Amino acid sequence: MPKATTNGIELYYESHGTGKPLVLISGLGYSLWQWHRMVPFLAEHFQVITFDNRGVGQSDKPSGPYTAQMLAADTAGLLSELGIEKAVVMGHSMGGFIAQALALDFPQAVEKLILCSTNFGGPRHVPVTEEAMKVLTDMSSDPLTRFKNGLVVSTAPGWAEKNPEMIQNWVEWRVANPIEPAPYQAQLAVGLALLPETAAFENQLHRINVPTLILFGEHDKVVPPVNASLLARKIPKSKIVIFPEAGHFFPIEIPETASHAVIEFAG
Repeated sequence: MPKATTNGIELYYESHGTGKPLVLISGLGYSLWQWHRMVPFLAEHFQVITFDNRGVGQSDKPSGPYTAQMLAADTAGLLSELGIEKAVVMGHSMGGFIAQALALDFPQAVEKLILCSTNFGGPRHVPVTEEAMKVLTDMSSDPLTRFKNGLVVSTAPGWAEKNPEMIQNWVEWRVANPIEPAPYQAQLAVGLALLPETAAFENQLHRINVPTLILFGEHDKVVPPVNASLLARKIPKSKIVIFPEAGHFFPIEIPETASHAVIEFAG
């Protein structure tokens, strides 16, 4: 089990394939498992680095709260430990906050940037839809039912019904890897800390001068896709791709389609 010491902690990581380094940063409460359906496609073209953020999986879980800048420093340290001077950086949801912080705080380490299903924080981002919020904050049912309901609202309409085997695999993964309350709250603080305008990335994004790809699922109810255009207005060298058949978790819903978009942009 490879681990790297970075920023005072140990991070579990995996490396697949050869070529240009591509680092994938997971979202809230998710380990590197989040990328398992995209990695086989991407590893045909890149050296794909996946890892467990602090607080999840096999990485250390120090007490929080955590910040995007802290987790960006973790990522930069991991790249340094692996001898990687510059990489394509791709972050999903909370991982998108980390990727933005990495591009701003460690610009020398970022060759290209890919922001997935994320926003820039502050009062002008478009928040989670009322429909998704109702499901994601429901405490009236048992944890397993809540998780299944969350998957339905976080994926495209009908996807869960059409992919029962994948939903079952997803549920089994979560049962085997339950969310630990304290580290989850520590990670949750990453997004909450960006809500004040003074802490948001919005007015800093003009400093990102690398090519940037912004990816969203058209049916994303967790981070509405209108946030894509808000990000693009702030990042000079950016372009948007919206996947019409996907929701928030497009890396799991449409791994091949999403991988092709990444390969075309970063290859």
